[in-house]
Amino acid sequence: MSINLISPTKVETAVAAADILGETPLWCDRTRKLWWIDIDGRLHQSFDPATGAHQVTSYDCRFLGSQAMTADGSHLLAQDLSLHRLGDIAGRVIEVESGLDNRLNDGRVDARGRLWIGTMDNELHRPQGSLYRVTGGGEVTRMFGDVIVTNGIAFSPDNRTLYFTDTRRYRTWQFDFDLDDGTIRNRRLFADYMATKERPDGACVDVAGGLWTAFFSGGRLVRYRPDGQIDTVVTLPVTNPTCLCFGGSDLKTLYVTTARKFLNPRQLRDEPQAGQLLAIHGVAEGLLEHRFVRSSP
Repeated sequence: MSINLISPTKVETAVAAADILGETPLWCDRTRKLWWIDIDGRLHQSFDPATGAHQVTSYDCRFLGSQAMTADGSHLLAQDLSLHRLGDIAGRVIEVESGLDNRLNDGRVDARGRLWIGTMDNELHRPQGSLYRVTGGGEVTRMFGDVIVTNGIAFSPDNRTLYFTDTRRYRTWQFDFDLDDGTIRNRRLFADYMATKERPDGACVDVAGGLWTAFFSGGRLVRYRPDGQIDTVVTLPVTNPTCLCFGGSDLKTLYVTTARKFLNPRQLRDEPQAGQLLAIHGVAEGLLEHRFVRSSP
């Protein structure tokens, strides 16, 4: 099968940010803005393609791990090991995990409004992370453990498959997903990079069921067909892409967050777009993100 190769010349800068560790881009169809975070910079950011406006809010925590949009138009922010809802004057917090040198990392909301989010080892080598399911009522269920770095959580368009990546195990798995019960089973390997130690990071799916994955330290994006075959590779002008999502009014712009973290001075000089929010137009069409549905107290 031939592979569609997309060159760096197709990659644009959407926002000339200087993120230490940009992550978790989400397109909001209500505000028509792209939202993302800088984990180490502890920044929550938005970009309005219509006006070019870039807004930034900083938070007082060790890590701002990821985010999710909510049904009422707010955001959940993963701060260290707990989830905080923006604008919640009652200050209600969902404690996901405690007692370990971990932090919350990648997450995604399913079509029933539940958040699937995982933890990762702060030292990047101990298998002490877990995947959790969080309901709108604040119930936290541990789905499995033995994770080093949670990443790449995504759902197939038919809601029958959950994808999950452990970046520091260099593998992506898929599970059979029961949308009604919120359960997963039949874990199986989807992509294996153990031999080369390449690092699959954040992911999203398109309308055709393709899984798009960013390769941290690999300078590229890869699209997998549902059968696991690679059919598209986008070469980037940066070493460290972190995550990606489709946005824009037609959901045909692929936004990519990137990182300056771990780059040496020479790499930073040679990669002026490192840490920026990137955009690639017309490579595929995405899906709207699901929103976390909070239950009444």
